[in-house]
Amino acid sequence: MAPKAKQVEAEAADADLEEGAEGESKPKRKFSLKLMIIAGAAALVVLGGGGTAAYFMFAGSKEPKTVAVAVKPAVFIDVPEVLVNLATTSGDRAQYLKVKIVLELPDATLTPQVQTVMPRVMDAFQTYLRELRPTDLDGSAGLYRLKEELTRRVNAAIAPGRINAVLFKEIVVQ
Repeated sequence: MAPKAKQVEAEAADADLEEGAEGESKPKRKFSLKLMIIAGAAALVVLGGGGTAAYFMFAGSKEPKTVAVAVKPAVFIDVPEVLVNLATTSGDRAQYLKVKIVLELPDATLTPQVQTVMPRVMDAFQTYLRELRPTDLDGSAGLYRLKEELTRRVNAAIAPGRINAVLFKEIVVQ
């Protein structure tokens, strides 16, 4: 029985060695795997930060190319003088509005289109201005609203073309 006992003891010792080897190797693998993940993340942070810094440092050193843009001169068209009576409440004396207007066009190619629809533009002006009350024209805010509304109406009349602005040469309220 001695050889059998020795054999059992040897097998037990081999099993202990295998368990010890397995027990020791697993923590080493976990430690080395964790270490590799941490090192990889640190390398990404360092390389990413360095790459970003280099990009911003060297991208800013390029001189921007200057492109000369040709500025088109604005074109102006005189609109016939408009004289309308303003809307008043009953019993008030009649007040009149006399306006001289100039249209600012983005370029000269729009001039024939505006000239052909000038009767439509004048009609839009007349119908709008006759509905104004004298209080609608008070102050710079009133004139600004008038200018914006006239610009909107001209753009509607000459669509698809567009004007830049309606400019006042003269405004008289009597």
